[in-house]
Amino acid sequence: RKELLEQWRTMRLLIVVAVFFVFGLASPLLAKLTPEMMKLVPGGELLALIIPRPTIADAVAQYIKNLSQFGVLLALLMAMGAVAQEKDKGTLALITVKPMPRGTILLAKFLALAASFAVALLLSAAAGYYYTWVLFGAMDLATWGLLNGLLWLFVMVYVAVTLLASALTRSQVAAGGLGFAAMVILSVAGSLPRIGEYFPGQLLTWGAARLTGAPSASWPAVVVSAGIIVGSLLLAWIGLERQEL
Repeated sequence: RKELLEQWRTMRLLIVVAVFFVFGLASPLLAKLTPEMMKLVPGGELLALIIPRPTIADAVAQYIKNLSQFGVLLALLMAMGAVAQEKDKGTLALITVKPMPRGTILLAKFLALAASFAVALLLSAAAGYYYTWVLFGAMDLATWGLLNGLLWLFVMVYVAVTLLASALTRSQVAAGGLGFAAMVILSVAGSLPRIGEYFPGQLLTWGAARLTGAPSASWPAVVVSAGIIVGSLLLAWIGLERQEL
């Protein structure tokens, strides 16, 4: 309750919800208007003729691209100071003498962030589905829900990794830098042949493929992503327990 109340009063929850909602609403529109926007560029009329007519697949691809990029960015910004800032200001030491177990504090922070991103994704999914239905046609609702669930899990990986960095350092900047480094490592590893099938980026590929009718599944990526989340939280707890606050 304390973590959710803090997110509400600092406007961070509102910012996350607003960013997700805007890009969820705008993604199908951007996909639809891309050929028209190309005509505004000098000499773009010929290029616009070459571009295929936008479809539901283009709207979904734009949705995934926008939400995954801004989701990871917001995950880094929201989680990098979750523990490091309270250690730096001394408020975390005051909470632990209540007494409050450090593992409980860490889990509460993660669950609050998970809830915030879940609410934001729920609203963006509703907006994205409505505008896609208006501009391109209806999608399978269950598959759309699966895509957004996988997108939420994808973002949670970066929340957990950045929370680990925040628990191990006393600087928000250092935590953000470590979180960004982890993002780069996971992205590079996810682009490698065969190995990439086990990394979080494959979750988005699975969701997009299901919406286009391809009977694909990436359960290894789900298991690895869940393992990264649990492992990051365990390491953060162990590291926090050994620190002098």
